[in-house]
Amino acid sequence: MVFNQLNLFASCKKNVNRHLFLIFCLIATSGWSQIALEADPFAASFFAQNITQEELKEQLTRIASEEFEGRETGSPGLEKAAQYLMSRLNDIGVERHPNLKGYYQDVGFSYVQWEKLSIELNGQKYEHLKDFLCFKEQNANLPKLNIKDVIYCGYGIDDPVYSDYRRANLRGKIIMIYPGEPLKKDSTSYITGSRELSDWAHNLDRKLAVAADKKVRVVLVVDPNLRTNISTNRPQVMAQTLHFAPVAAPSVPNTIYISPDMAKAIIGEKEKTFVKNRIKLMQTGMSRPLHLPVDMSLSQHLTRNAMYSKNLLGVIPGIDPALKNEFVVLSAHYDHLGKRGKFIYPGADDNASGTAAVLEIMETIVEAKKQGQGPKRSVMCIFFTAEEKGLLGSKYYALHPVVPFSNTVVNVNIDMIGRTDSPHEKDPHYIYVIGSDRLSTDLHQINEATNEAFTFLNLDYTYNAKNDPNRFYYRSDHYNFAKEGVPSIFFFSGVHSDYHQPGDTVGKILFEKYQAVTKHIFHTVWELANRQERIRVDVVDDTIYNR
Repeated sequence: MVFNQLNLFASCKKNVNRHLFLIFCLIATSGWSQIALEADPFAASFFAQNITQEELKEQLTRIASEEFEGRETGSPGLEKAAQYLMSRLNDIGVERHPNLKGYYQDVGFSYVQWEKLSIELNGQKYEHLKDFLCFKEQNANLPKLNIKDVIYCGYGIDDPVYSDYRRANLRGKIIMIYPGEPLKKDSTSYITGSRELSDWAHNLDRKLAVAADKKVRVVLVVDPNLRTNISTNRPQVMAQTLHFAPVAAPSVPNTIYISPDMAKAIIGEKEKTFVKNRIKLMQTGMSRPLHLPVDMSLSQHLTRNAMYSKNLLGVIPGIDPALKNEFVVLSAHYDHLGKRGKFIYPGADDNASGTAAVLEIMETIVEAKKQGQGPKRSVMCIFFTAEEKGLLGSKYYALHPVVPFSNTVVNVNIDMIGRTDSPHEKDPHYIYVIGSDRLSTDLHQINEATNEAFTFLNLDYTYNAKNDPNRFYYRSDHYNFAKEGVPSIFFFSGVHSDYHQPGDTVGKILFEKYQAVTKHIFHTVWELANRQERIRVDVVDDTIYNR
């Protein structure tokens, strides 16, 4: 980024018509909002001109390039992207935080992975996510198990009023249970004696705890709604779920949800006996385990693994001795989805756009500081890892903050600002603003005032509604600051047809819009960093923990 020297700024300022300049300053410092801007408006406008489409495109293109292979957390591609971003921070003159050994905060994860998951029953192979459903975190490593006997244990209930476990030794055994609880012919419960069902009917964890007490090895849960539950849970099952602490083996038996057809195959030649057992249970409320001979092999081979990644941080120290220990945090996540088969997910909008914007804004503030123009407060940028895994990078930072939250004035978060969604296809000069008024009226008014003074965007608050069904307020990294009571504002241009698809490419970025939004964010950050008084936390948001 090339800047003219401050003497050019000074000469420009001298040559501006005095009356026009005074009018400009009046508008910029008061505007139509309820709060006056305090940062020098001429300096802000001057330095904002150095945020160009060309430089944004250069950085975005590099971040979204095939070199970084889609930037999935834990991948070599994300590590290469991290090294590039740290070198950029160093090149533009952003400093390391003194509490860190470099421009990064190490983040350690653990995860569970299937190595092999298979079931063969009476010579027929059954498929995961078609015939059965199995959650990694609900199961322990079981590389190979040959099964000759499955024990049908009714509903898996052990209650003083009713039990499916009478006189059964189930240590190390495989059992099959059904959901719900036993009902009489008039639909009253044997357990409650009324039409009101007991806790057993919907509390599978309670049933699994009983099975654990009986030393059962594997529980097969017959699921009449298996297809629906597979569809609902497929993303969770297929995703690589990351955890901060090592994932311990579960305290309950291995649990597999099976289809009614698979249950019928297990029952096999014992069908008549099984039906008589069910009828007797309904007539008498008495249950007895039923042995079902099978020829079954089961493999649930799991590994528990470690993974390491980085949050990246850089600081521009403030020049005001009274304010430099207060921090404005500017953030964006730099991870994305990586590769799926032969396809790379470049994530140009999500979130190379936010990452490149942070770089440009930080470079602009560094150059302003070189020319003696601030900032009064310190500005810290953070590039978060593992946002796509559930905001884990920012969650880790919230647990291990480099700057105390008491010294964190505000978080300005950028996630997808380079394109339009369908409601704005004909008017791209907009940006969604989320969270600005959730904790601080000052933050909301400052953002409005900077827009009135400098950028004139359509600030769309559709997704800021507390009843927003998309719940975007809870879906990017600012949320982990808001939970700590830090006023947070999230800039977002909406979801498009290439969201989380290989088609999210550089060629589809609207660079004129992208530049305008980046300049607006710069003006907001600049004002927050240069006001004499830090913004107030004067709003109580009762919804903040309701995810």
